Amino acid sequence: MAMDGESYLRFVLALILVIGLILALSWAVRRFGLGGAVPRNRGPRRLAVIEVTALDAKRRLVLVRRDGTEHLLLVGGTVDQVVERGIAARPAEPGRASEPLESPA
Repeated sequence: MAMDGESYLRFVLALILVIGLILALSWAVRRFGLGGAVPRNRGPRRLAVIEVTALDAKRRLVLVRRDGTEHLLLVGGTVDQVVERGIAARPAEPGRASEPLESPA
């Protein structure tokens, strides 16, 4: 069964419509905070991952800053543990990024 020119045109227009609807829906979900995602705080950030170091294939040491206080966590083993809490945050050193590292996905 051969498709004529009108059938191809209908197919292409339907495909464009579906892709447009998917893009519009994804924009609306992000814009209005739907979909169960945690809304973004537009104010100053209180929580940041400062540094992550891999110890082995499973375990990592994560330095987390919250409200000017840092906490060292051991994650990835059978049980996640707080290694040290209440570490005073150091000011940014010259030559180092003043922004915290982004959390790896």
